[in-house]
Order: sequence, then C-alpha cells, then structure tokens
Amino acid sequence: MPLVKITKPGLAAIALSVALLWGCLFGQRAMMQTALRERAEVIRQLVRERQQTRPVAVPSFRLLPRLRPNAG
Repeated sequence: MPLVKITKPGLAAIALSVALLWGCLFGQRAMMQTALRERAEVIRQLVRERQQTRPVAVPSFRLLPRLRPNAG
C-alpha cells in the first residue's frame, strides 16, 4: 500500500525539472569549453606579440649643467 501517490502532473513536473537540470549541466560544460578555448587563444596571441615586439631604443640620459641663481 503506497503512502504517497504521484499524479501525472507531478510526474511531468519532475521530468521537466530533470530535463532543465540536464540542460543547464550541458550548457555549463559548453560555456566552460568555450572559455578555455578562448583563454588558450588569448595566451597564444600574447606569446606571439611578445615574440614580435622588439625593445625600443631609448636615448641615453644626459645631465644638464646646473644653473646657479644670480646672487646679488
């Protein structure tokens, strides 16, 4: 003798909830894979840019003669 009987609308609600949960799980996995792929591409691009970038020559710094204020 069952204590609780599950009705058809209740069973349908449970099935819909389970389907939504699985959909969220697959959606999350797809987003994670996309994010990981994009991150890897960005890192590759940064490495490429660093290899292509060459240091820019900076002019040497010269000390200017110190000017003394006129006393007087």
